[in-house]
Amino acid sequence: MTTKSSSKTAFTVSTLEFMRELVQNNNREWFQANRPRYESAKAELCGVTERVLAGLSPFEPLATTSVKDCIFRINRDIRFSKDKAPYKSNLAFAIGPGGRHSGRIDYYVHIQPDNQSFLGAGMWQPTPANLAKFRQEIDYNVQELKDIIEADEFKAYFPEAHGELMKTSPKGYSADHPEIDLLRRKELFFLHRYTDKDVLKPNFADEIVRGCRIIKPYCDLLNYLFFDEKEEPVTL
Repeated sequence: MTTKSSSKTAFTVSTLEFMRELVQNNNREWFQANRPRYESAKAELCGVTERVLAGLSPFEPLATTSVKDCIFRINRDIRFSKDKAPYKSNLAFAIGPGGRHSGRIDYYVHIQPDNQSFLGAGMWQPTPANLAKFRQEIDYNVQELKDIIEADEFKAYFPEAHGELMKTSPKGYSADHPEIDLLRRKELFFLHRYTDKDVLKPNFADEIVRGCRIIKPYCDLLNYLFFDEKEEPVTL
């Protein structure tokens, strides 16, 4: 695992205060005047990300993944947005092989003041092909998924499923299918929310690692369905 070493491995009140004030002063002039505060917040973000990478590396293939691969820029892409505020209201990083652009189901960490921080993972905006694979798995072998997301530890840490639902049954599936509630899902994404008090704890990075470990079997199942499943050999 390649990381840039940082002595700041926890978030501080000053970082949350900076992000809170940024929402009220989301313009380039204020940001430039407060750049040292941003650089300090970014250093904390890098330090926490580094610690999470180290914690995940025993059970995830992250040998060539660096901190800079994982963290998101604070600048917003405003080219096609009606909202021209130049900066995001959160700090964030995503961890998968190679970082935030792994292309696989990864772990997303969102840091935002006023108890808006969370760890999230799962199926979000899947391609039509991947959604079809997910529904086929539900139809043929739903128990594997249920064993994961209905386990006591999983439900305790990730109590709510998020994502878009179809109003009717998907094409090819009966409205009285025993798993129609899962089949109607266009997304199945789980969140664990953290309070500001949680975020400020010295062991916050370790808590993120614990959450990732809990949701890993679900991510592994999706990655297998979407990316790792081998095609059956063609017999001529």
